Amino acid sequence: MTYTGEVKVGGPADVHELADLMISKVAVGSMNNNAYLLRCRATDEQLLIDAAAEAGTLLSLIGDDGIASVVTTHRHGDHWGALAEVVAATGARTYAGAHDAEGIPVATDVLVEDGDTVTVGRVTLTARHLVGHTPGSIALVYDDPHGHAHVFTGDCLFPGGVGNTSGDQKAFTSLLDDVENKLFGELSDETWVYPGHGNDTTLGAERPHLAEWRERGW
Repeated sequence: MTYTGEVKVGGPADVHELADLMISKVAVGSMNNNAYLLRCRATDEQLLIDAAAEAGTLLSLIGDDGIASVVTTHRHGDHWGALAEVVAATGARTYAGAHDAEGIPVATDVLVEDGDTVTVGRVTLTARHLVGHTPGSIALVYDDPHGHAHVFTGDCLFPGGVGNTSGDQKAFTSLLDDVENKLFGELSDETWVYPGHGNDTTLGAERPHLAEWRERGW
């Protein structure tokens, strides 16, 4: 089956099979959050990005092999609603951006700064700190040695624009600057974008609209 990244709450996961990594995407909760289960194909170790909601759904996706770690992309409650239950069930190590961890009511084992790496088996993800949607939002970049990059952007980048900054122009400018410099400025158009809600996109699909986003101010 060809991966599309189009999932809906209550529906099955969609699985993106890469050479070294399997990425399973599922939608959960009343705010249609995306959660991503990453599995190293060499070791079968697993990592979850955003234990957003519906612990039962996430634990079913995780299966009997468990997870070694769970990364929370940012402090907003719709992205950690099932975190306590998932950690209690799996014993997973928790990761979050150093500037957002205080807003997450589950202890963070590893505080993540810009450029830090998170591993799942033999696969390495690089964290990028993006300021604006929250003070400590992080995106995770997997630079696939067999192809193009893949980036999990939380609520910092979506099809059609950056994340919500609630009309705060300083926060909007900060977020767009960080997204332009750390994602669009460093990664190719083929880079696949996995956002915190809704459908996936690519940097190439969004790049022509950067000036338009800056002009409109959101």
